[in-house]
Amino acid sequence: MNTILHITQLKQWQQAKSIGSYRSETLDSEGFIHCSKSIQIIKVANSFFFNQKGLVLLFIDSDRVKAEIRYEEAEIGELFPHIYGELNVDAVYKVIDFEPGEDGFFELPQEATDLE
Repeated sequence: MNTILHITQLKQWQQAKSIGSYRSETLDSEGFIHCSKSIQIIKVANSFFFNQKGLVLLFIDSDRVKAEIRYEEAEIGELFPHIYGELNVDAVYKVIDFEPGEDGFFELPQEATDLE
């Protein structure tokens, strides 16, 4: 199984489960849903979600995603997985609470460490 990760608000994920598909704001604004590999997720979390509460980390089986996934270069020169369309919720096999520490920074959860 090839796992990619995505950070979202718990409320957004709960809404997605009730309708069967997930859309992030970036799907409308940029045309894709931003995802990361396990070795990238903490850098992303600390850059874009610093000190935010109420987050979950989605573990996505990329082989089950119905929309196209492209690995594209970001400004930092790394390739990141992007989902070009809505994410079918049955491709998500695990969801964990993803909260920052008291200092506002995130640490890699054991579940994501095991993917490396």
